[in-house]
Parts: sequence; C-alpha cells; structure tokens
Amino acid sequence: MIGRGCSQWMAVLAMALTPGFASAQLPTKVVFYTNWYAEAEHGGFYQAVAERIYARHGLDVEVKMGGPQINVVQLLLAGQADLVMGYDLQTIKAIEQGLPVVTVAATFQKDPAVLIGHPGVTALPDLKSRTLLIGQASETTFWPWLKAKYGFTDAQKRPYAFSVQQFLVDQNVAQQGYLTSEPYTIEKAGIKPVVFLLADSGYPPYAETIVVTTKTLTDKADMIARFVRGSAEGWKSYLKDPAPGNALIKKANPEMTEELMAFGVAKMKAYGLVTGGDAKTLGILTMTDSRWKQTFDFMVSAGLTKADVDYHKAYSLQFVKEIKVLP
Repeated sequence: MIGRGCSQWMAVLAMALTPGFASAQLPTKVVFYTNWYAEAEHGGFYQAVAERIYARHGLDVEVKMGGPQINVVQLLLAGQADLVMGYDLQTIKAIEQGLPVVTVAATFQKDPAVLIGHPGVTALPDLKSRTLLIGQASETTFWPWLKAKYGFTDAQKRPYAFSVQQFLVDQNVAQQGYLTSEPYTIEKAGIKPVVFLLADSGYPPYAETIVVTTKTLTDKADMIARFVRGSAEGWKSYLKDPAPGNALIKKANPEMTEELMAFGVAKMKAYGLVTGGDAKTLGILTMTDSRWKQTFDFMVSAGLTKADVDYHKAYSLQFVKEIKVLP
C-alpha cells in the first residue's frame, strides 16, 4: 500500500512540474497602479480583489496607490506596472510624443471634474462674474474648454491650492473640484454648494481609464481581457455593496473615512459616472470611437495637441466590445 501511494504521489508531482499544468494552476501576477490615494473612486478594483473576482479569472492582482509624486506612465513604461489608471488627454499627448501606450477601458463615462459655486448661482455662465480658483493642471484639461464654451477669462482665474478655505469665506469665489470630494468638504463646513458637473455640459473625456503598453496589448491580450472583465464585475459588485472594497481601501489609506466613501458612492450612482451613458447598454468600462473623436477634436481646437496626431493609436476597443457587464 505504501508503494502504491508513493507511486500515485510521484505521478501527481510529475504533472505539477510540467509547464502546462503549472500555468493552468498558478494565477497570473498583475500590478495595477491607480491615479491617487485609495478612495471610493477606485472601489471597483479593490472590490474585485476583496471578493476574489480577479482570482476567479486566474489573476493575482496587486492594486497600488498613485499620488502627487508618482508618475504612473513612467512606471508603466519602465515595466514596474502591467496596467495603470490614465486619462484620455494624457494618453493622446503621449501618442503625440511617440510613447507606446494604449487605453483599453474607461471606468468613468463622465469626467468627475466640477465647478462649485455658492447658493444663488443657477447656471455655469453665472460664474463669469466670479473669481475662479483653478489648478495649474486644469489649464491643459478643462480650463480651455470652459473659456471656449462660456467665455471665462484668465483675468478672473486665481490659483487653486487644493483647499476650500478661500471658497468658504468669500461668496464671490467659485472653484474647481472633484464631484466626490470638494462638495463633501464644503457641506461639512455648513454651506450647501451649487455643483456643475462639466461632463453634463459637454466636456468630453472619459476618466480613470485603464492603460497598457502596446507590447502588453500584443503579448498579453488574454491577461488584459481577464483584467477588464474582472474590473467590470468588481464595479458592478461595489456599487451594489461597497463594504468589502471599502475595507481594503481603508487598509491601504487609513485616513479615508466611511462617511467620505459613502458620499463618493452616492455621487457616482446619482450622476451615473460608472453606469451611465453608453455603459447602460454597452457595459461597464465601455468606450466608443465617437467619444474619443470628440475628445481629440476638443484638444485640437484648444491647441492641446496637433491636428495630425493619429489619436486612434491612443485606444483599443477590442476588449470592451467583447466584454459586456451590464449595470
């Protein structure tokens, strides 16, 4: 009996040591960098880890936090990340510079960028008479769009220091923000802000995209497909019950509060950031040619990129066309 058992064990060991058997059993290690510290806006990815959704797709995903001092595109190009969280305008500029990157999916169907005014403001054009606090990075994103569409001027613009204090003490001040962040802080301070989501007025980019290198697109298409599907399923799960993902978010970023995460989830749902637009019918994380063209056309008109850039290189629809995780 001992000899028989030993023979069976040796046979199993031999199978396990064969390349095909091992690769079928061991999950693929994947490193994904977000664009900021862990927050509800990244919830679907953390949820897919917490609920073992990635694991069911044969992936061992490590979600790493970005931040103000982390250039995720550099990490991607250096091979220190398999996928990173990007932004349409950034990717198109990378193509203009000859960098081998490509967007394969989009988390937010609407960019969460907002302008915030005091009570009494009823429409975006009302802010033409206000002092606007605008960050430096926004000068190459939505600020040219605001100037072209609403006639805002550089003369009324002041630097935004990523604090709402100036807004709180001066009713003549309006400021930029993120739908899921600054309005929360302002409400906590006792003011009910008037919030304008720029995407609802036509600002075209997606946000929180998933970006890979062209080499990864060619060599690891199966991994990308599994990651995109797992992420879409993670977002669907997170918006239904965010508790598992939130637990990992707080572990990664202990300063994050339950109240702020709940606010973020509520706003994502109310404005359809993840599940609205084309995602309603084409699936979570979807993208379309027409939206990319709108973004490119805006960039050209605003002088943010050259008209001869082949913006089609900035994205691929091959995965989102096949993967339809409906809300």
